[in-house]
Amino acid sequence: MATIDDVAKAAGVSASTVSYVLSGKRPISPRTRERVERTIRDLGYRPHAGARALASSRSNVIALMVPFRPGINVQIIMQFVAGVVSAARAHDHDVLLLTQDDSSGVDRVASSSMADAIIVMDIEAEDERLPALRSLKQPSVLIGVPSDPSGLSCVDLDFTAAGRLAVRTLTDAGHRRLALIGASQERFDRRANYAVRMRAGATEEAELRGADCAVLPCEPNFAGGTAALERVLDEMPGVTGLVVHNELALPGVMSALERRGVRVPEDISVVAIGAADTGTALARELTGIDVPGEDIGRVAVEMVMAQLDGEALSSTRLVSPDVTPRGSVAAPAV
Repeated sequence: MATIDDVAKAAGVSASTVSYVLSGKRPISPRTRERVERTIRDLGYRPHAGARALASSRSNVIALMVPFRPGINVQIIMQFVAGVVSAARAHDHDVLLLTQDDSSGVDRVASSSMADAIIVMDIEAEDERLPALRSLKQPSVLIGVPSDPSGLSCVDLDFTAAGRLAVRTLTDAGHRRLALIGASQERFDRRANYAVRMRAGATEEAELRGADCAVLPCEPNFAGGTAALERVLDEMPGVTGLVVHNELALPGVMSALERRGVRVPEDISVVAIGAADTGTALARELTGIDVPGEDIGRVAVEMVMAQLDGEALSSTRLVSPDVTPRGSVAAPAV
């Protein structure tokens, strides 16, 4: 394995010059820097993490806060985590996972040098972690958007636009009585930002288009999906368009439709919103709006790296949703 002395010898410079190229602590001429960097690549040299941290006053670690609350969808959360980890690796950073359900994790990062930056997931509209994040000395990025994002950097799917797009997809096909099977009541009570924004977008678009849209909170499991669908069919006669924003409940929804002899899309049209494989994971493929978790995780890392390089500390980036037709939406039966 190549050492810093091997790089220095091959590049015709001193070991201290190689160190300065790596740390950026002293200016090096462009020609010398290029030669050293080319030699590093040619020799496959990788500086020791501890030595690199001492040289740069960085830990080369990004903290990722993922509170594992009741009802959280681990499957989709791990897509975000995968995006963060892969992007961090590309920037030669490791990821430290924090799972506290309060601000203690933020305080631990703020009072130590364990991480260069922090990425925080599962943001609530009035999240108790926000004051600590606003006073954090390290850069931070939120995956999710609170009610007041001032002084914070945020990235997420535009869930309000996704709710609007789902309803628009159904109303454009002629549906006027819709139901949204959404997140659990616990998620709404905690004002989980994605659930609240999805509901707002769907109901606002329905009103704008002169359609009815009932919202049913749903437990995130097969039984919850079955129960929610039974309520739609038994208590809401005339519903012909269904939006499902609950990946774990979706199999129960589809099973109940089949058991009741309700055909998709002949009798009811369905739009699924969730992880990238939500619309294709079942025997019957569904028109869907994907939540690009890996892409959003990568963007979050790029944002904290930009902050570490001295760029603006607060901004909000919302990823525009797209709908993928898969044949589960059609005009309502006459």
